[in-house]
Amino acid sequence: MPTDDGPDASGAAESPEASPFAGRIRELAAEARRAREAFDPPGDGQRSERALECARDGVGPVVAVYVEARTAARPVAFSAEEHRLLRRALNDWLGLYARCHGVELDADFSVRAAAELLVETRDARDTARLLTRVPER
Repeated sequence: MPTDDGPDASGAAESPEASPFAGRIRELAAEARRAREAFDPPGDGQRSERALECARDGVGPVVAVYVEARTAARPVAFSAEEHRLLRRALNDWLGLYARCHGVELDADFSVRAAAELLVETRDARDTARLLTRVPER
């Protein structure tokens, strides 16, 4: 049965246009999907810590791949599939970040926007907060 991950997530051979980051991107997307499917909302006393984990251990690594590729000595071109997987992973993590705060969010942010915020703020939690507007200030 086909999955939302497409052929790249199955470990199939990389396409000729795949970037050197293809394997890492597939891993990040699979990890985000597993986290989303296994998510259990935290209790009141754990919300902030779990949200921080989603930002630091989820959003941060996804955006870091993008930043690393864009700042490499030779810029890396991602395939359409790699872009799709990065975006999906980012939005899975941002959705979980919001759910940690009790907010249901149909996240649809670009990796570029997240990368620009991360470079500016130097903080994954601030990046998640600014994108999602959760928690409200």
